[in-house]
Amino acid sequence: MSTSVHETERKYEAPGGVALPELTDLPGVAATAGPEQQRLEAVYYDTVDLRLARAGLTLRRRTGGDDAGWHLKLPVDEDTREEVRLPPGRAAKHPPKELGSLVQVHVRGGELAPVARIQTTRQRWQLVDERGQLLVEVVEDLVSAQDVADESVDTWREIEVELGERGDTALLDRVEERLAQAGIVRSTSSAKLTRLLAGRLAPEPPAPEPGKTAGGVVLAYLREQADALKHYDPKVRRQEHDAVHQMRVATRRMRSALQAFGKIVERDRTRALTDELKWIAGVLGDARDAEVMRAGFEEHVAKLDPDLVLGTVSAELTRHFAPLEATAHESATTAMESRRYFALLDAVDALIADPPLTPLAATKAKKTLPPLVEKAYRRLAASAGNAHDDESLHDSRKAAKRLRYAVETVEPVFGKSATKYRKRLKDLQTLLGDHQDSVVARPVLRELGGQAHRDGGNGFTFGLLYGMELAKAARVEERFPEVWAGLGTPKFA
Repeated sequence: MSTSVHETERKYEAPGGVALPELTDLPGVAATAGPEQQRLEAVYYDTVDLRLARAGLTLRRRTGGDDAGWHLKLPVDEDTREEVRLPPGRAAKHPPKELGSLVQVHVRGGELAPVARIQTTRQRWQLVDERGQLLVEVVEDLVSAQDVADESVDTWREIEVELGERGDTALLDRVEERLAQAGIVRSTSSAKLTRLLAGRLAPEPPAPEPGKTAGGVVLAYLREQADALKHYDPKVRRQEHDAVHQMRVATRRMRSALQAFGKIVERDRTRALTDELKWIAGVLGDARDAEVMRAGFEEHVAKLDPDLVLGTVSAELTRHFAPLEATAHESATTAMESRRYFALLDAVDALIADPPLTPLAATKAKKTLPPLVEKAYRRLAASAGNAHDDESLHDSRKAAKRLRYAVETVEPVFGKSATKYRKRLKDLQTLLGDHQDSVVARPVLRELGGQAHRDGGNGFTFGLLYGMELAKAARVEERFPEVWAGLGTPKFA
């Protein structure tokens, strides 16, 4: 079983002959422990074309030091990464399957093999407060790194400063100022591996400037969703809270944008991709829907008067939903290991790298995009104007969601006016979502009540919950015309 920690650290270039400055007199620092010397050896794994390094990930097996073992580092923000750890075990040709699974969004079935071997002689100091608790750890590394591909060796000296459990970024800034005064400046590489392999890692082409052209705005939104999809993929595999929902939303946003802005990104050339995005969203939906429904029922039960909770309601909910959630998660992870999913990811990468833009993409965003948003509004209006039953209200919800994502796409261009409209639209979508949740929940509650009766138990509470869901749907149907009338047409200044 892996463990996970977040580490916030900064790396610095340390020219020869430049000594570390005094740090004990920094605010809050009571003492310095060290130096402690360590000898570290690590083998780094990647694909032949360095897909992990290009994505800002590192996967290694390290010996020596306090945390010997397998380490997978996933980027969180500029200075922070999540490190997933496993014990070192025996030296192996391939990384453990658990870590290998977490990088499949980049590797996509490719082989992971050693790409570098790095030896580090480390001097470590710990800055502590008056209670002896760690504020910042400072290390000086003498690095000898070998590129496996050509057996070339590079050596250098670097400084790492890592935030301790009692430190803060203000102290990191103070340390950085002191280092800069001594001639020790921030490194251009976030990891030893990327410094070693810099010559093989071609720089990413600059992203188009959003906000100037219609194509730039739409592509910026599509790129954001592609990044979100890849970010949440390993979190879904690890069953982290809300990961399924966030990954599913990213696929839906991308699909909606491709549909709404088909006159910007040529629609006929993205139909296959939108079909596949619909597929993976559906797979993720099975896992999400069971999780949300169970949580909703448990929340309602917890709010009931205890006298109205008859029988083993909580146990019956667990018996019903636990196998459904396990099966749904297994189906999702199986799909995410499939060639079909990897092909989808390849198609997303191809879309971002070489988008099939139409001539309209080069026009001014403020002129070209509003009519396309209005088209999505007309689609919603056609549905909402006649919504009177479960099916038509659900259709209106889907149309509202597409319009909301279209508004999100243009929000960087139109600012507050688009933001205000999106918030009103979200209220409408949430209202319709409550109605659809009720539609889906009622048959399940009926089944649970019937099963409780057949098992010799008491189905009263499930019947009570059924009545609550029915009343919720009625309230939505009553409020919907007013909320719909208050939405208005999308007009952006």
